[in-house]
Amino acid sequence: MIGMKIHLERITIKQDKGVIKRYIVTPDKHAPLHDKKAISVVKQAIEIIKPDGYVDLGDLGEWESVSHWQWKHKKKPPLEYIIPKLHEDIDAVNELLNEIDVSLNKAGVTDKRICMGNHEEWVSHFITEHPYLKEYTFSKATFMKERGYKVYKPGIYFKIGKLYYYHGHHFAGQYHASNHLRKLGASVIYGHHHNLQASTATGLEGLIEAWSIGCLKDMSGEKNKWLKGRPHQWVHAFAIVDYYDKGDFSVTTIKIVNGKTSLWGSLLKG
Repeated sequence: MIGMKIHLERITIKQDKGVIKRYIVTPDKHAPLHDKKAISVVKQAIEIIKPDGYVDLGDLGEWESVSHWQWKHKKKPPLEYIIPKLHEDIDAVNELLNEIDVSLNKAGVTDKRICMGNHEEWVSHFITEHPYLKEYTFSKATFMKERGYKVYKPGIYFKIGKLYYYHGHHFAGQYHASNHLRKLGASVIYGHHHNLQASTATGLEGLIEAWSIGCLKDMSGEKNKWLKGRPHQWVHAFAIVDYYDKGDFSVTTIKIVNGKTSLWGSLLKG
């Protein structure tokens, strides 16, 4: 994995249960375009599971206000036009974070992490272009420090036990899960692609696995006009990662269908 930025962490062993640590992992939400029913299901799951930690895989916001794509065939307007729209995006992201934090606080979760996605990177590019507007950096605008989140910049892979986490904007293609294994040679969980994929391989050090865990974005045509009616493979989902001794783990993907899912024998409705 030459040239990759990696953050490694050890997991603290709790001797009083078989599962040493349990994390809930959520993919792309794209506020204000998040699916409200799917988010409601995730919140209920957090309060039921009471995980040890929570990981957001990025693209928390759509951040259309600072997207360069919207000006592809237009002249970019002045800042006084962009800033009010950026404020709307910031408010939408903070409202969603407030919702999720309510459930995380109820569950007593203090280990909270987020991997910045390519949409958050648009915010970083905007600040690079306008360096005097540092109050609009992603972490400052969303109060990440005050909320207690550990933030990983785009391109950073962080590792808990034997599993790597990151947003997932590399190694694309139809078979992106197997491409991750081929390129990384390690187990990884990621978002970005909005669909479900899993792949396994075996190397000299044993089994390695890769998971793409869908999205939590509204999939309706009116909220995704840029798709122009094209069919897609998007799926609403999140994941539960259980850790055992020696950093071993298992990943359970929880699919959400029309705002409903089954979890630990209970039907959750958004």
